[in-house]
Amino acid sequence: MTISTNAQHLLSLLARKSFRLGQFKLSSGGTSDYYVDCRTTTLDAEGGWYTGQAVAELLDEHGIQAEAVGGLTMGADPIVSAVAIATAWRAMEAARQNQPKPQVLNGFLVRKAEKAHGTGRRIEGFCREGARVVIVDDVCTTGASTINALEAAHEAGMIVAAVVCLVEREEAKGRPAVEAAAQGAPFLSLFTAAQIRVEHVKQLDAA
Repeated sequence: MTISTNAQHLLSLLARKSFRLGQFKLSSGGTSDYYVDCRTTTLDAEGGWYTGQAVAELLDEHGIQAEAVGGLTMGADPIVSAVAIATAWRAMEAARQNQPKPQVLNGFLVRKAEKAHGTGRRIEGFCREGARVVIVDDVCTTGASTINALEAAHEAGMIVAAVVCLVEREEAKGRPAVEAAAQGAPFLSLFTAAQIRVEHVKQLDAA
């Protein structure tokens, strides 16, 4: 599979900063011989840049049109900000070069539960009934956090145009569960955990 330069840089950073081999207990209750913590990459200055650019390019590649990008706090938080900023930067660059303006995505975050004070909202940021949105997540194992965000977006009356995760662990039940909750929207992943593992081992061998 051919991937963009931005995605290649992101893959390298994820393999170096976010991937660990060992014995780990997962949030699903299972165990694994590896662990991926994307936040150490998406919260990194360089990693955040490549995250936003790579996701924006993935949406372009698949012709996904939307008004906003959002996901469940907190794994999705840095991805949402990175993608929103990346699309704004791309639009400004296009305007500077007198080229057609690409889409700009605003951001929203989904709380795990509604606020018990103030407005009591579960979605912070962009939220408009009928708007097309993209749901993002960092790692998809069982898909529970992604499904949580999907349900919140649907309850708010928004239309999910696509679901994107940075790393798919390719668990037997993860993708089917997300696809069912997405109600026909495509489920896209930038990388599989197997790809991250291969890059991680390659870096170890080269060290």
